[in-house]
Formats: sequence, C-alpha cells, structure tokens
Amino acid sequence: MVLSFSRQIFLRFYLNQQMENFLRGHVAAFAQWNGVPKICLYDNLKSAVLERQGDVIRFHPTLLALSSHYRFEPRPVAVARGNEKGRVERAIRYIRDSFFAARQFKDMDDLNAQADHWCQQTSADRRCPGDKTKTVRQAFAEEQPTLLALPDDVFPTWEQVPVSARKTPYIRFDLNDYSIPHTHVQKTLTVNADLTQVRVLDGNDILSTHKRSFDKGQQIEQQAHIDALWQSKVEAKRSGGHNRLSHASPLIDSLLEQTVARGHVLKTTINLLIECLDDYGQSELHLALEEAIANKSPHPEGVRQILTRRREERQQPPPMSIAVPEKARRFGVKQANLSDYDNIQAHEENEND
Repeated sequence: MVLSFSRQIFLRFYLNQQMENFLRGHVAAFAQWNGVPKICLYDNLKSAVLERQGDVIRFHPTLLALSSHYRFEPRPVAVARGNEKGRVERAIRYIRDSFFAARQFKDMDDLNAQADHWCQQTSADRRCPGDKTKTVRQAFAEEQPTLLALPDDVFPTWEQVPVSARKTPYIRFDLNDYSIPHTHVQKTLTVNADLTQVRVLDGNDILSTHKRSFDKGQQIEQQAHIDALWQSKVEAKRSGGHNRLSHASPLIDSLLEQTVARGHVLKTTINLLIECLDDYGQSELHLALEEAIANKSPHPEGVRQILTRRREERQQPPPMSIAVPEKARRFGVKQANLSDYDNIQAHEENEND
C-alpha cells in the first residue's frame, strides 16, 4: 500500500492472494502508519469489486465490513484508466528494482522483516516524488496527523472453515492433518486459523491449538491426543488377547503403545503377538519384546524375527501350530520346573541302592 501524499510504502508478502491475506495487509498497514487514510483506491480486483455496470459498483461485503470498521471510503479506479493508479504502479516498479532484485532470504518471516526495515530506512529516505525538497519520511510526518484514528479493536482476519473429522482423530486443513481429541471423531467442526496457529473448535469450545504449517501432507499432532487415544484403545482391549499378553510379559503395554504411535493397527498387532505367544511361550516372547524395544523396532514382525533367530541359534525345529479352542486361550499355564523330576528320579535311585 502507498500513501498518496507522502508516498510512504507499506510492503508485506503473503503466500497467496486469498481474502484473509488481503485483509491482513490492510490491518498491518494501518497499524504501521498508526492511522487510516480517508479514501482507499483499488484496482478492480475481485477482493474489492464483485461486479460493476457503468457507475454502479457492487463491493465485496468483506471489504465493506473492513471499511466500516476503520471508517474509510473504498473507491475503485475506472476501468482501463491506468493513470488513476500511477502512484501504485510506480511504487511496484520501485520495489522490484530497489528491494526485491537479487535479494536473499531464508523464509517468509525473514523476507517480511527485511521489507519492514527497507520501508522504514531506504524507502523512507528517498526524495518525495511530489515534493523533491522533502524526503518521504518528512512528508509522512506531515501526513500522519491527518489520518483517521485507529479503532479500539483490530478487525478480525481469522480464516474460518468448517471441517469434517472422519474415523481418525484428525482434521484436514490447508492440505495438512491436525490432531483432535478422539472423542470428537465423525463430527463437523470449525477451524479458525491465522498465519501462526490453527485452532479447532466444536461450537465455542476450543478442542486443540496447533502451530500452523504451510507445507503439504504434514501430520501435526499433540502428544496428549495420541496418549488419550492409546489409553482408550488399551481399555477397549483389556479383555481376551490383551490380557493374555499382559500376563505373559510386563513389557507388552510399552511395545503396544509405541506400535500405535507409529500408526499400526492395535487389533492386528495383538493378534500377531498372540500367535508368537502360542508358538514360543511366555519366556521367549518376553525376551523378544525386550530386544525389540531396545532396538527401537516395536512391531510384531520384528518380534517374530527375533524369535525365529533365537530358535535357529538353538538349532530347534519350527514351532507346530496347535488348534486351541478360543475359550481355552484365556487361561495361562505356568511352565513346570523339570529339575523337580530329576530330583524325584535321583531319590528313587538312592532308595533302590
């Protein structure tokens, strides 16, 4: 944005031209200038003018809400009258040549920080095009007191979008997935987002707040959501197979938690581990779980590979699958200490002697 009298420039870069960024540019410029121009002149872009027939103009309702909040008059230039926006066109050419050409920056924040510094230094110290005896800084010092005062509150520029949470505890916004509490799946929620954070709401209740990502295909999570989901799944699986595994090894909960955190299906994992338990027994399964966790490979296939390797090292044959009724699977059988039989045999031999 460019002030007509002083030619003071406000420069801010955004990743797209959506309406919210159009509004953010206005709000940031007014804050930078500590005032509002009485008239804002626009080209016939869709963010400002939805339709015009001759002198009849239909402004964008959001722009009208902004102008009402800051009490300025929006005014479009005439069609095909480039001379009416000459100040802006020359300012854009000046920005390209003086600021943007060959400039290096790390990210958008760095670029905007450089732009703010350039506006306050290099751009402000140039000669005012309307009065060569003054700098832009001096002309702006005269113009600023004539600007309209800022209102007490800032115009809201949040992006507000309805989103659907499906079966998984995530909502998709701007091509990224953000976690929500698992208790709110399969509901229609609302996303409120600015340039730094994303808030997910259920009505007026804030379910989660995340740092905003402008990448694509990212999964942004809160550990509390993952922990709560894990706990609910564990509680749902307390009966049957999970109980058998818990009795077999105290490490089972730790391995299952890590497995779910990596996106594996809990039910499938439990079923595979039960097969390992049936094939190799409690002690072998416990040692395999211990090694899998230590190697940071908490997956049932990794556990099975460890069991297979240990069996081959002992030169034992593959385990034979025995059909056991489902009702009997919940009972654990304590392995007998075979040394007791050796003691009995030794005692009988002593008596015979």
